[in-house]
Amino acid sequence: MTKQREEERLTELSKPDRAFWTQDGIVLAGMDEVGRGPLAGPVVVGCVVMPPEPLLRYVNDSKKVTEKRREALYEQIMQVAIEAHTAWVDPAVIDEINILEATKRAFCEAFAKMQTPITDVLIDALTGLQIPARQHSLIHGDALSYSIAAASIVAKVERDRYMVEQDKLYPGYGFARNKGYGTKEHMDAIRTLGMTPIHRRSFLKKLYENG
Repeated sequence: MTKQREEERLTELSKPDRAFWTQDGIVLAGMDEVGRGPLAGPVVVGCVVMPPEPLLRYVNDSKKVTEKRREALYEQIMQVAIEAHTAWVDPAVIDEINILEATKRAFCEAFAKMQTPITDVLIDALTGLQIPARQHSLIHGDALSYSIAAASIVAKVERDRYMVEQDKLYPGYGFARNKGYGTKEHMDAIRTLGMTPIHRRSFLKKLYENG
C-alpha cells in the first residue's frame, strides 16, 4: 500500500473519531474486547484515549494486522496514547457469570482504570455498559474507528502474549498458535490430555452437548 493510500485509509478510519475530536469539552476513548470465543484463556478489553495527531500508520482491526505488525503497533500506541489500559476476566468468572456478563465486566473495569476524564466512548458492538460516559456503539467498530482499532490491538497483543506463556505451562494444546481457540489440534489435546485450569468449562460442556 502506498503512503498516499494509507493516509487516505487512516482518514476514513478516523472519521467517527474526528466527529468527537473537533468538539470542545469532549474526551474520547475507544474500547474493544478480544477473546470472547476461545475455549481457554481470559477475555480482555482495551481502553485507549488516542490523540488526533499523529495518526499511526497501519492501525486497523487487530484481526487484519499481522502478528509482527501488531507487536510494533502496540509499542507505538502505548507511546503516543494519552492513556491506555486493559482489563481481564479469567475463565473461572466466565464460567460463573457467562461470557457476555464477563465481557461487560471487563469493559467496566478497563474504563475504571482510566484517570483521563473521558466523556464519550466508541465501543465495538456492546451497549448499556455501567460507565459514567456517553456510549456510542459501532457494529464492527474495530474496522470503522481508529480509537476502537487501537484498543483492539492493545487487547489482542496482551492476550496473545499471555497465551504464549500459557503454552509453556501447559504444553501440548498449541496455545502459542491457537491462542485458546477451538482448532483441531486444541480439541484433540483436550480429549487426550483433559482440561487445564485456564479452560472455560462452560464452553466445553456446551461443545460436547452439541457434539
